[in-house]
Parts: sequence; structure tokens; C-alpha cells
Amino acid sequence: MTKKTSTIITLLTMSILLIPASAFATTPVEPNPNVDVQIDGAGASFPFPLIDLWRVEYGELYPTVQLNYQSIGSGGGVKNHISKTVIFAASDAPLKPAEREAAPNTLHIPEAIGAVTVAYNVPEIPESGLKLTGTIIADIFLGKITKFNDPAIQELNPEISLPDEDIVVAHRSDGSGTTFVFVSYLAEVSSEWDEKVGAGKSVEWPTGIGGKGNEGVATIVKTTPYSIGYIELAYAFQNDIPYASVENADGTNFVAPSMQSIADASAGAAPTLPEAHESWYGVSLLNAPGKNSYPIATFTYLLLYEDLNKVTNDPNTVQALMHMINWMITDGQKFNQELLYVPIAPEVQKIGIDGLKRVQFNGQSAWAETSSSMVSTQTTSSESSEGGGCLIATAAFGSEMAPQVQFLREIRDGKVMATQSGTAFMTGFNQFYYSFSPAVADYERENPVFKETVKLALTPMLTSLTLLNHVSVDTEEQMLGWGISLILLNIGMYFVAPAVIIAKIKKRLRN
Repeated sequence: MTKKTSTIITLLTMSILLIPASAFATTPVEPNPNVDVQIDGAGASFPFPLIDLWRVEYGELYPTVQLNYQSIGSGGGVKNHISKTVIFAASDAPLKPAEREAAPNTLHIPEAIGAVTVAYNVPEIPESGLKLTGTIIADIFLGKITKFNDPAIQELNPEISLPDEDIVVAHRSDGSGTTFVFVSYLAEVSSEWDEKVGAGKSVEWPTGIGGKGNEGVATIVKTTPYSIGYIELAYAFQNDIPYASVENADGTNFVAPSMQSIADASAGAAPTLPEAHESWYGVSLLNAPGKNSYPIATFTYLLLYEDLNKVTNDPNTVQALMHMINWMITDGQKFNQELLYVPIAPEVQKIGIDGLKRVQFNGQSAWAETSSSMVSTQTTSSESSEGGGCLIATAAFGSEMAPQVQFLREIRDGKVMATQSGTAFMTGFNQFYYSFSPAVADYERENPVFKETVKLALTPMLTSLTLLNHVSVDTEEQMLGWGISLILLNIGMYFVAPAVIIAKIKKRLRN
């Protein structure tokens, strides 16, 4: 061996030794089985059914990890991500340049591919399949087409006798990635929409009524005859709401949203995608070419910081977070299809994994470090995110889209959290609530009798909360007054009244 060759080998060996072990690890370290951790996330309602299923499945594998994901819309998720009040966020819309400046070194981790459906409630058309073009959809949401039997719609559907009924338009009332996807599509197919309304998580709607979250719009459409709105495919499927077949990009076919048509829209996208740490602004699957490509398809993303010290000082939380997100985008993808989300391709998984390998905690790689080697020196702590899930009510009443669950969310967001005292109460309540609610919700799903019992038990509380819809809670004093009154009322209903009744029964039995 020559001296030159020996030198080269020595240098190569030293280079390999200097590469951290985490670079060779195929998966992050599993969560610490001896420490309970709670991972707070918030954001898009679009992937909520999938994330909640992941919560259940991952929790069975790793019982010490409790995921608290709050479905508050992409706008709320991005806001909480920027303000660093959650460990991770989710959004159907990539961060805009201004948002990237406010949250530098944010990773975009694609988690699934979904579709936005144009859902409708027309009693005369109980099945899916109404044909619509992008231009007609834009004109409906512009308020230009106001009748279901408009000649433009009737011409596309000659086999159906369309009713002479006014169209009730339903749209999102909150900042939403689903809205961003839908209106971006409308701006692409309609120059008038692009000029008058444009695209964004929130827009000035020319017409219609608003609902909060995908679940809110789904409820409006399901309960309002002759309505039309836009919701994620899983919500349409779970609520048995018909949806339209939409004209494809080249005008040769009307395509219904399905696993195959969404997959066709995403085919071949991976080679053109950016890395996780780069800007995803402008990345789109909308109006993708192909005869069978559904035109309103989209990625949905998890957002997290490369430096996790910005959001937590707990090494066990970091260890669990890294493992959980890696599981979501790899093993967890096998659960996508049952909820009508297309699994991400291996090439897209690699983008996410490479992004996770960039994550740091206390100056070290968080990919393969154990919690004992990530001793925290930070004093920053993460606050509880705004809002709060309704896990027990969701399990009791059947779905996130149930009217009872929607009522709880509206009271929380529209009344309680409209004041500082209400927000402070929810912050403390969430910590207590999430200490037991996932276990209760999971037991409800397993035990129908227990589920019905919980449903009956929740009814008095829901009845008492209706009082907040009839009173003013615009000031701190009013919030405190009514809040304390409702707490006392519920204590009376659930504890004092039963105790009095039991005492009277015992007294009679003695006599």
C-alpha cells in the first residue's frame, strides 16, 4: 500500500468516525416507557380524523405518550406555531413568506394527501355524482348561479331533473387550510374569482353562511336542504354526504374524488418537491394533469421547528415527539386509506425523515439521542394551546361533526375564550382534562353501554351551557359571573342534587 493510499484511507476513516451516530440510525429512539408525556399540537381540521386515529393506534403501542391535538383550523395552528404555544402544528397550506419570517427554521413534513369535495344536500339527488365544472363552482360561490336548475348545471346533468330551488352556500368561518386549497383551485379555474376574491386561508366570501371547521360546514350541508359547501373527503364519507364529480384539468372527464383519483393527481410529484427545511410556498397538486386526476387534491403538513428548545425544555417530550412523527409518516400510513387519505409515497416519506434528522435539542441531534443525553438547560416552557378538544363528547355522540360536539366547540371558542379570564380557565382546564379524557374516550369506543351512559350524563351539562347563548359575556366581570354560576349549577346538578335524593331515600328506607 502506498503512502498516498494509506493517507486517503486514514482520512476517510476519521471522517466516518466524526459523523454522528444519529446519521446512521433508521428510526428515532422509542419513548421512555417510565415517563408519561403529553404532546400538544393544534391546527388543520382537514387531517383531524386521521391524526385522531393515529393518537389511538400510537397510544396502544406506547401508552405513556398522550397526544393532545386540537382541531382549530390551519390558521389557528400556524398562529400557535408562530407564538410557540404548541409542540407541533398542522396546516393544509404551506407557510407564506411572511409566516416563514415569523417562524424561521420551520420544517414542513407531509403527512398525507387528501381531497376537498364539493358536497351538496339535494333531496332529489340522494347519491353522489352531480357533475360540475370549476367555472360553475366558482360562479355558485360568487353568487352568480343561485338555482340548482340553472341552465349551466342542467346542461351538464341532462339525466337528472334538477329542482327549481335556491342554492344555500356554506363556507368556512375560520382561517382554514381547506379554504386555502379550495379557493386556490377556484382562482386557478376562474379569472373572475381570482380578481374579485383571490386565495388565502380566509377570504371575503361574496355569499353564503359560515361554519367553523370542516365539521361545521359538514353539519350545515347535512342539515340544510339545497345547500352546497366544500369539505374534506373524510368528512363527506363519515357523514354520508353526497359530493360532486368535478371536471378534470383538460376538460375530458368528470372525476369523483377517490383513493385512485387522488393518487393519480399526486403521481410524479415527489421529484419536484422541496426539502423539508425549504419553502413549500406554491407547492400544489391542484388541477393536476391526467384524465382520471381529481382536480382539488392537496398535501397536508405537520409543522415543527428545527430547534425544539423553542417550544419545550423536556427531553422526554422531544424523544416521544420525534418517534411519534416518524411513526406517523411511515408505519402510521397504513391507517390512511380507511379514512380516505392517500398514503404518502416512499420518496415523500424520505423528505420527512431527512427533515426530522435536522431537528436539534440542546445543541444535539434529536433523531437518535436518548433523553438522558439531552439534559435541558432551557427555561422556556410551552404553554397549553388555545382551545381544547372534546374527546369524551366526540366519542359519546359519534363523531367530531356531531351537533353536540359542535355546540361545545362554539361555546368554547365564541364565548369562553373571548375573554382573558375564559382563556386562563381553559388553559388550566385543558391540563386537567387531558390527564384522563383520552382513556375515557377510548373506553367509550370499546364499551357501548358505557358510551350511552356518558351521553346521558353529558346532557344536563350541555343543557346548562345553552344559557351562554342568551346572555352577554363581553366583559371580564360578565365572564367570571356567568362562568362561576354555571360551574355552581353543574356542581348542584351532578353532586348536590343526587346527594340530597340519596339521603332522602335512605331516610325513607330507615322509616
